[in-house]
Amino acid sequence: MSRFDKLVKDADGQAQWLFAILQSVHDGVLVIDDCEVVRLVNPEYTRITGVKENEIIGKRLRDVRPNALLPETLKDGKVRTGVYRKEGSNEYVVDMAPIVVHGQVIGAVSVCKGLTEVHKLTQELKRNKERLNELKRTVYSIYRATYTFAHIIGHNDKIKEMIRIAKRAAESDLPVLIMGESGTGKELFAQAIHQEGPRAEHPFVPVNCAAIPAALLESELFGYVEGSFTHAKKGGKIGLFELADGGTIFLDEIGDLPYDLQAKLLRVLQEKTIRKVGDTHERRIDVRIIAATNKDLRQLVAKQYFREDLFYRLHVITLHLPPLRERKEDIPLLAHSIIQASGGGGQRPVCSISQAAMALLQSYDWPGNIRELKNVIDYAICMTDGMEIDLHHLPPSIMKDPEVFRSSTSIQPLRKMLEETEKRLIVEALRQFGTDVQGKKQAAKELGVSLATLYNKLKKVRDFRGFAFFCS
Repeated sequence: MSRFDKLVKDADGQAQWLFAILQSVHDGVLVIDDCEVVRLVNPEYTRITGVKENEIIGKRLRDVRPNALLPETLKDGKVRTGVYRKEGSNEYVVDMAPIVVHGQVIGAVSVCKGLTEVHKLTQELKRNKERLNELKRTVYSIYRATYTFAHIIGHNDKIKEMIRIAKRAAESDLPVLIMGESGTGKELFAQAIHQEGPRAEHPFVPVNCAAIPAALLESELFGYVEGSFTHAKKGGKIGLFELADGGTIFLDEIGDLPYDLQAKLLRVLQEKTIRKVGDTHERRIDVRIIAATNKDLRQLVAKQYFREDLFYRLHVITLHLPPLRERKEDIPLLAHSIIQASGGGGQRPVCSISQAAMALLQSYDWPGNIRELKNVIDYAICMTDGMEIDLHHLPPSIMKDPEVFRSSTSIQPLRKMLEETEKRLIVEALRQFGTDVQGKKQAAKELGVSLATLYNKLKKVRDFRGFAFFCS
């Protein structure tokens, strides 16, 4: 009696149960005992190979199939996979393995699939891979960084030092914390770090932690599984961390992240895993984290609004971006760069900024930083009628801001700038309405002054180029 027969006899009920299972599987199965005798073939094996059960059962496999490799598996105990076989006109692929019980090889089994099934599986795998690649391309096209270090402009020593540190940070995969007032260019630095590093060809996913309601933020960041809550989407939802897999996630306004979510973010940093809402297991991800805030995180830690352990996890490489008021020497560079980038903004082409206008820009303290400067330049481009932005093209908020008058050194230049603006407004009004009495009346009306006041102002500015002929 073979070891195979002894096992069947010792566990006859279990063996019958096992044979019943093998009869119903959708792969072809052939089993030989330790004497190489075929003990079992299922109906699917016959369908795939064309070999009938009565032609092979009870016979040594080598006798009926001289080229069979299953006896070799029985002999050497090695697993063989993906072996191409052909029986007549039937082609199929076979996986083979020894059957081991209590440390003894009692037989061997082969499992086969017809090439038609293999081809279908291969094609399905190919289609799934193509869909996955298409999804990746779509995600990358949506979440793609556009700014590089070439877009960061400035000769200020502080900003140059921040650029130096950021370039070194781009070479690593460490977390980066960018601190600075609103409008100082935190996301620009984050994108430049991503673009300079090895993850540049993968997604850059920005998340404003203050803009997403706290109740939705967890599911937005980590996603959820189907049925995790009422109105959950069928099939669940992919979170932003999964979308950023292989790339970078930029967590802006990290100081506004709810306290309970801070613990989950800490786990992501520590374990490199996420858990979807309603899920029972964690998923590994490969994401670099860059965070930014305009708040003092140390103060938030002291007030127990921000986790100390998370702060130190993020506080590995830290950038402190200076506000625009501390780098006013960069304003001319930034202003001209904004003009060039606008290309006129569909308006009239603008090439320069007058000396008076630039003096005012440099005297202002810019609470909104570079973002506010861009808004001011865009406004001026819209208002100008020529090639140059002048004082009167700037928004009234710049002229009226009390900070302009803060220091005594700015009073005299400001008075001169206001006089220049007044002169130019009068010139433009007279050019529009004419220099005769009727034209001057209309100009005075539009300027909101009396005709006598207009004549008095004209007499005071005889030395101003272009005004002499208006005094007749």
